[in-house]
Amino acid sequence: MIKLDIFSDPICPWCFIGKTLLDKALDEAPSNPFTIEYHPFQLNPDMPKGGMDRRTYLETKFGGKKEALEVYGRIAEAAEAAGLLLNLEAIERTPNTLDAHRVIHWAGLEQRQLPVVSMLFDAYFMQGRDIEDHEVLADIADSAGCDAAVIQRLLASDSDSDDIRARDAHARERGVTGVPTHIIAGQHVVPGCQQPELWRKLIDEINGQIGPVQ
Repeated sequence: MIKLDIFSDPICPWCFIGKTLLDKALDEAPSNPFTIEYHPFQLNPDMPKGGMDRRTYLETKFGGKKEALEVYGRIAEAAEAAGLLLNLEAIERTPNTLDAHRVIHWAGLEQRQLPVVSMLFDAYFMQGRDIEDHEVLADIADSAGCDAAVIQRLLASDSDSDDIRARDAHARERGVTGVPTHIIAGQHVVPGCQQPELWRKLIDEINGQIGPVQ
């Protein structure tokens, strides 16, 4: 198997779109050579606990209401082309995602990372849920087969918070400046959202070199 490391943030719309396109390619591939692991990258590492009002955040980030609408208009179009109908109006606050990344990390220890990542994207972009809220995070983890009570206890502590921050910082030191960023076999970088055709081509090339995965 070939390692596919993905740097991502669960409030990044392009990460959700990119995952959707990658999943399409993997579903269509007769043989999937990848072992996938998600890694933390916070779009807003300085976001205060509790987050901030969504409209205020977007208008500040993009320089005004008009600019924010233009950016998210393009995002909505790209999402729809990928088969996603984002419910952006339901999002009231932009959260701090440190705790969400902690849950992704813990889910990975139980081989349940991929469903947790998918559920976080769905909760935020399709349902407008607050993915900084510990009850929401525990519910998502529980739905993926993790122990909600354990997740609640971990979230109530600072467990692995420093590790997530360090891994985020290390990614930036390695040159990751935006997400999604994909790294194949620890050396080949595939930045941004990529169409299923590109992923299928890469999969065919990899399978041609190592033989199809049984």
